[in-house]
Amino acid sequence: MTAANAAQNARRIAHLAWPVFVGQIAVLAFSTVDTVMAARVSAIDLAALAVGAAVYVSIFLGLMGTVLAIGPIAGQLFGAGRLREAGHEGEQAVWLALALAVPGCIALAFPEPFLALASVDGVVAAKVRAYLHGLGFALPPALVFTVFRGFNVAVSRPKAVMALQIAGLALKVPLTAALVFGLALPGPLDGWRLPALGTAGCGIATAIVMWLQAGAAIVLLRRDPFYARFGLGRRLSPPAWTSLGPLLRLGVPMGLSILVEVTGFTFMAFFVARFGATAVAGHQIAANMVALMFMLPLAIGNSTGTLVAQAIGAADPAAAKRLGWHGMAIGCGLGVAVAGAVYAGRHVLVHAYTDNASIVAAALPIVAWLALFHVVDAAQTVAAFVLRAWRIATLPLLVYGVAVWGIGLGGGYAIAFDRSGRTPEWAHGAQGFWAMGAAGLLVTALGLVALLVFTARMPARPLPLPLPLPL
Repeated sequence: MTAANAAQNARRIAHLAWPVFVGQIAVLAFSTVDTVMAARVSAIDLAALAVGAAVYVSIFLGLMGTVLAIGPIAGQLFGAGRLREAGHEGEQAVWLALALAVPGCIALAFPEPFLALASVDGVVAAKVRAYLHGLGFALPPALVFTVFRGFNVAVSRPKAVMALQIAGLALKVPLTAALVFGLALPGPLDGWRLPALGTAGCGIATAIVMWLQAGAAIVLLRRDPFYARFGLGRRLSPPAWTSLGPLLRLGVPMGLSILVEVTGFTFMAFFVARFGATAVAGHQIAANMVALMFMLPLAIGNSTGTLVAQAIGAADPAAAKRLGWHGMAIGCGLGVAVAGAVYAGRHVLVHAYTDNASIVAAALPIVAWLALFHVVDAAQTVAAFVLRAWRIATLPLLVYGVAVWGIGLGGGYAIAFDRSGRTPEWAHGAQGFWAMGAAGLLVTALGLVALLVFTARMPARPLPLPLPLPL
């Protein structure tokens, strides 16, 4: 690896990563807007948002991971110059998204298992249900838009996605404020008022924005001549098992890996909820902060994986391997820098969310763990995307299951609720979950990097198309 190659690859990764990063920040800002506004209503609303968001994220991201199999597949076909086939795979991914939305909506409509896991009832449970019912209407367009996003990144056109995501955020902010706090309607509707819906208003606002965003993506596909060479913009082709089968074979282990990773994190909220509304409110602030931090390695991983997939499709596995390692170096370096900055400014950052002294006191000790958590999260994220570009998805799933669920979530539960006197007092509660969560991600990162080393030592020969089944 020469310095010139490294610099060139860094420029290519950055060129593709920055619009992905900006767009993902806009998406995550949906949750930030909800968190900030719910925090200004009451600790009860913020606690309901924390539990409800954990439910939605657990369901949505698992399904999203399956749909995003379109990324490596379309990226390899694009790199091979097989544009019509790439477009056809994108259309098939839309059918997959619509099919997956059905069980997802049912789970959001009946969230009782999650409520039981979190041990919430009464007012908090009612607010969680209202919030999730709104998000149930958001799920189908959100999954369809995920296909649009994955396809555009795969063909190196993320700016179109970024523009729609920023526009969605611009609409989300005033709409959420109006529905959460209530709004007197002007003009001919003078005298009428939107009721203050609290947490439920966050879910309804997201649903409205998601439908408008998906509609705008369809209009763009039909009118932008860029997509014509992929055969897109006309009538959606019927479902074809020859395409849906490979999508599922790659997408299911991808989706399950993301589900394990995400639930290892989001299930913290369910268990922390047992310590009371203030504890889970503090956890929600820390969770939102680490999610914001995660957007940078996510963008680096996305862009690195895309370029690796394109190099594989272009029958240049040596370049694919170089790109993968350069992306890892960039992701880890930026992870260390961001983690250090957040740790140094943790007091200012927490007070930006809320001025409630009790919530601040609950959040600050957790935020101190974010530095270690983020560094290892950055490493495993980039490694995971590179492995998916090589269509290695099943082995990482096993690593996630053992490390994230076994060490992170299982270990966190063991020490957070331990009353035997064998664990320190500070670990009894949310801090215990965060400490073991960081340990689980460290093991995950080591395992995925070991798989990358194994991949790098494989003979440098082009992969055939159509590609073999994923490992």
